[in-house]
Parts: sequence; structure tokens; C-alpha cells
Amino acid sequence: MTELFEPVGEHDWRIATTATGLLADFNAAGVLTSSDVHVATRIGALGGEADERVLLAVALAVRAVRRGSVCLDLATVRDTAPELTWPDAWPIEESPLVAAGVVRWDRGLLYLDRYHRLETQVHDDLAARLALPPPPVDEARLEAALARLGAEHFSEEQRAAVVAAVRRRTTILTGGPGTGKTTTVARLLALLADQAGGGLSIALAAPTGKAATRLQEAVVGELDAVARTWPEAAGLVGRVDGLTLHRLLGWRPDNATRFRHDRSNRLKYDVVVVDESSMVELTMMGRLLEALRPESRLVLVGDPRQLTSVGAGAVLSDLVAGFEGRADSPVAALTVNFRSEEDIKALATVLRDGDADDVLRVLRTASDQVSFVEAADQASIEAALREDSLTAARAVWEAAVAEDPARALDALDRYRLLCAHRDGPYGVRRWNHLVERWLAEDPAVESQHVLGEEWYVGRPLLVTSNDYALDVYNGETGVVVRRGGRPRAFVAGSERLKEFAPGRLDAVETMHAMTIHKSQGSQADRVTVLLPDEGSRLLTRELFYTAVTRARQHVRVVGTEAAVRAAVETRAQRATGLRLRLAEG
Repeated sequence: MTELFEPVGEHDWRIATTATGLLADFNAAGVLTSSDVHVATRIGALGGEADERVLLAVALAVRAVRRGSVCLDLATVRDTAPELTWPDAWPIEESPLVAAGVVRWDRGLLYLDRYHRLETQVHDDLAARLALPPPPVDEARLEAALARLGAEHFSEEQRAAVVAAVRRRTTILTGGPGTGKTTTVARLLALLADQAGGGLSIALAAPTGKAATRLQEAVVGELDAVARTWPEAAGLVGRVDGLTLHRLLGWRPDNATRFRHDRSNRLKYDVVVVDESSMVELTMMGRLLEALRPESRLVLVGDPRQLTSVGAGAVLSDLVAGFEGRADSPVAALTVNFRSEEDIKALATVLRDGDADDVLRVLRTASDQVSFVEAADQASIEAALREDSLTAARAVWEAAVAEDPARALDALDRYRLLCAHRDGPYGVRRWNHLVERWLAEDPAVESQHVLGEEWYVGRPLLVTSNDYALDVYNGETGVVVRRGGRPRAFVAGSERLKEFAPGRLDAVETMHAMTIHKSQGSQADRVTVLLPDEGSRLLTRELFYTAVTRARQHVRVVGTEAAVRAAVETRAQRATGLRLRLAEG
């Protein structure tokens, strides 16, 4: 429930010239930005609150939301910046702001009203779904269908998860990489379709386009595998579409937080599966729950140990923790890892356990799957990264100049360079420029590549926002390919490659390197993780774990022992009351 304060960066820190007292002190110390101070003073003026202690609490609550928390835990807030002089008491309950409902004081947590309403709605909608009578199940038909699923790549743990899910309207399926979450989802869909005799309307959704595409492809592939022992399964399930959550709910250009589908216009689907649920923020989860028909099935899939959403909340981890021990818990946890990459699995396991010595031991053990390059200065880091980064970029370029977009995109998915930061010496921008320079200097590429040209052939692309008119979505990847002597941009969609004139694509970035946050929902054969120095505010165990688990075959960590220890020993903490509400029933 604690909120981790992080020093604000120079880009968002400004002295609030109108601030006085505590607000001025905390602004000058770099804890509050001028925008935090402005919102608090404006709310205080409108609500008739002049006590500087309350205004400080409101400003800290505004900042907490900006940093990803839902609320502010005043009981522990002093620990986040002990060098400052904090109020001896917080007279929140007597404040006219609480009486007016502008802020909420609940379970010892301070909320801005909007986020209190969202958290309460998510809890109440989940409670209402769990209180519904269970769906009818034809037990004989279920047993017959389970027998047709076959035992290959289907463990007793997965079998128990799908059987429980058939009997529920809401399921939370969790597990780390390689535990067979998608395998389980595909077989669950086959069982549900069989129970209905076919004709189910199914949506496969994820926060990003890349994750939605990956989910659809994986489910279709698993259904093909099921067909070996149950030929009718794919036909029963029928067509499954991979959609972003924004597209599923019906994005409205006139309202960023409201959608066409809500309580008055429910989604048509009988089953909604949401992958990468750790990335779903509180606002989006609220919109999803209110848009579902009560009788529809909801399956939330994800790894609660991964990075949480960019927006406020840590919903998946809250759900897992909040339902723990409850008799009506909808959580089904998969723990058995089926991948052959035992060393990557071992690294992920010790990261989850949080022992830095064990993490370093695994990193330093000779392995074909895990390697550790201990480098601190920029020259050493560049030397460590150049060969693999250039080889990967050249492979993409070679396919692009050969006018083969499918091969270029396949080459793009073989290697990822992941960074914690966007800017600075360890940031994506710098490494994108470096790889472009190395590519330009390569004698085999020089005649075809012009450094500084925006739409050069072989440029890897990352879509950064949804464009419904063009049918491209946040997280999708692409490559600039030569076609008929001209550069054309190809983006990997769920069912086809989408071709565009480069000028039509607006929200795209170069992707020789990408942030770990952006990598969620995707994987690559080989991954290099560039750790920043140990003082980075972004360096957390969740970030490190997410980066490591993007690798299918090999992961290489580049950084220092101090950075590894800082990452393992720092948890990404977000203040939230959802798990408390769920634990109370």
C-alpha cells in the first residue's frame, strides 16, 4: 500500500512561485512539481480549505496518481523522504474537502474523488460477477471433451485451471513465462465452445496491438495442435479476433476515457479474454468491467510480477493478492514451466524470489542461455553491444533492400535491445542513433543507407499510438522496405502485413532499441538488457524481470553488479486500496 516517491526530472520540475509554507518547501526539495502545487492550491481555494497540511496531502495525492498510484498512504509517507520536515498530524477527516467529496478518506488512504470512484466500481463490479449463479455445465460433455483434448503439452495443473474456468464467469489466469497460459486459454475456449454447441462470440484482447496480435496467433496455433486429437475443436471455436482494448470497447475521438461500450451499450461477446493484464490500468479495467454483459465470460491472463501499467493502479497484482485465501477466489495460477530454456527460467525464478546474490550467481554461471557483461563506462558498453546490434540491424536491412517485408519483420523479432530509459546515456534515443551510425559505417550498407534520412530502407518501426483510420495499433512493429525503387512502410498486423506510404504514418519511432515498458506483450529469440546505473529511479525488480522474460532463447545483461543489486532490491510500489477491499470480501 505504500507509494514510492521518485525524484522528479528536470523536464517536469519548476519552482512554484506562488507557493508558500509546506508546499513551497516540498516544491523546492524536488518532491512536488509546480503542477502538483497548483492543483492543490486551486482545490483548496474552491473548497474552502486553507490548512497547509491538508493542501500538502492533496498535492502529494496528485503526485501519487501521476506516479502510478491510486491513492496516498499517509501512514508511511514520511519514510519516502525522511530528510524533510513533515507535519506531526494530518487533519484530513475534518477538512471541508472531504465533506464536499473532492477528496476521499478511506481505510487510512487519501484519494482524489475520481480514483476512489474507479477503485470502488472495479471492486463492486467484480463482486457482482462473483455473486452471480455459476453458468450451467454439462458434466458428461465436459468429461468427453477433456478426453479429446489429449494429454500432450497439457498438464494436470492446466487441466484443473480450465475445468475451474468452465464453471466460472470470471477467471484470472496467472503464470510466468513458459507456464502455458496461451495453451490453457486455447483449450478453455474449445471447452466453452463445446458446451455451447458452437456459435460463441469470442474476443481476444490486449492493451497493445502487438500483444493482441501475438495472442491471436498463439491461440490459433494451439487450436491447430488440439485438432490432432479433436478435429472439430477449431470449427467449434470459430473465428477469433485479436483486438486492442481500446478497439474492443469502441474508442471515441471526443473522449479519451470513455468508450462507445458501457453499461448502456454492452459488448456483444460471450467470452472476452484479456492477455497481458498486468498492463491494464485501473481506468481501463473499470471501463472493461462496466461494458461486459453479466452473463459473459471474462478471462484475465497475465503475470502479476511484471511491470504494472503506465497509468494509475496495479490491478492484476491487486486481484491476485486480494483474492488470496478467499473460498470464491477466481485465480488459477500456473507454476510449471514447459520451456527448455532452463537457465532463463532459473534467472526469472531467482528474480521473483528477490535474492541479489542468487541473481548474480545465475548471471555469472557459464550458460548458452544467460550471459552477463559487467561494464560500467560507455566505451565498454558500446563495445559489448555493437556486434549484436549491428548484426541484427544488417539482417533487417538486407531483407528490406531485397523487397521482402515478411523476412525483414521476422529478422526484427530475432533480437531486441532493451533499455530502461528513453533519454540519457542508457536511453533508447542514444542507442537508436548509435546503431544507425554503425549501420551507416558498415561497408556493405553504406551505399544504400543515408545517416539522418528519416525513412531509410531497413528502418525498424514501433507504432506508439492507435490509429483507427489506418488500422494500426500501439505496440505493433514494422519495417521500411524498398518496393519498386521507393521506400514503403510495412506493419505487422494480426492477419496480414499492412503497407503504407511512409508519410501516412505519424506516431512511429525507430526501434533498433526499445524501452522495457514498450517491450511488454512481445518476445524475441535473443534479448540484450542494458541496465542503467544503480541510482536510476526506474531500476526495479519488476522492470528487470519483465526484460529478462522477453527472451525465448538467450538473454544477455549488460551493466554493473551494483545496478543488478539495486534492481533486485527495489520494488515498484504503488499505493492502492483494491486488494484491501477484495480481502474484506
